[in-house]
Amino acid sequence: MNFESRIDLQDLSEAISAIKSEIGKIIVGQHHTIELLLTAILADGHVLVEGVPGVAKTLTAKLLAKTINTEFSRIQFTPDLMPSDVLGTSIFNPKLANFEFMKGPIFSNIILVDEINRAPAKTQSALFEVMEERQATIDGSTYPMSSPFIVIATQNPVEHEGTYRLPEAQLDRFLFKIVVGYPTAEQEVEVLRGHHLRKNMAEAISEITAILQPQQLAELRAKTHQVHVEDKLLEYIAQIILQTRNNKSLFLGASPRASVALLNSSKALAAIRGRDFVTPEDIQALAPAVLRHRIILMPEREMEGATPDDVVAQLLQKVEVPR
Repeated sequence: MNFESRIDLQDLSEAISAIKSEIGKIIVGQHHTIELLLTAILADGHVLVEGVPGVAKTLTAKLLAKTINTEFSRIQFTPDLMPSDVLGTSIFNPKLANFEFMKGPIFSNIILVDEINRAPAKTQSALFEVMEERQATIDGSTYPMSSPFIVIATQNPVEHEGTYRLPEAQLDRFLFKIVVGYPTAEQEVEVLRGHHLRKNMAEAISEITAILQPQQLAELRAKTHQVHVEDKLLEYIAQIILQTRNNKSLFLGASPRASVALLNSSKALAAIRGRDFVTPEDIQALAPAVLRHRIILMPEREMEGATPDDVVAQLLQKVEVPR
């Protein structure tokens, strides 16, 4: 395509490349996961990361947070966790004879929520209200979250004892659901080599340097927002989402929030890939991550062994690609 760039994306490309390089000092492979996480940060969206234990979900999120010079907090969700443990609580100050609000760990910039499906519904709902509104209302007072504000939550797909399934309305608040698989044989050898040669993991993590300041991130997000999207691609996104609502394999289709998520993330991915315009390939690449947690299969399709990703792949084949 003969297209003259209207937005200077050099600083964005350099920042993304530097962040990938920093994370790559410790994380082997997982290029797709890291690209999706960076896309979510540029699109200002929350992420749910699913994978079996030991595939570096938490470590990847922690390293990503280190490359951005902002506050970072980690919340380990457990069955006995209360909403006040996340949001904070009011404590009586006898000297001033009034209550003072002590902020909880959610008042940060990048928040890692480990094993989100381990906390009961009451605690989950407190978290999701903050995710959606970017503010918390406690004892009649409203406390806004500072920018950037991104929640990266992890969950284990195979462990069901002591877990609580996330309701669809809450899942819908995540921009992406990223599925992290096992490494290849070659990558496993690289992991072992890294552990063998590395003296101290904590020391290695401490050496990861910050690439972006909050103001720089805000400027890159503003550039991402300007990425060009043709009307025919808006129609393409709408048709993909519409297909999820009229599909015999699906009990529940995607909401309009999915359309907006696919649009915003496609603009971010295009910018990451060095373009100031979105292509159908950007939309197709992100459709599984945007849709897999927003659709529910019919029971008979689940029994046949189908997955949400299978249905999304079929949908993409049905919808005519604009040229």
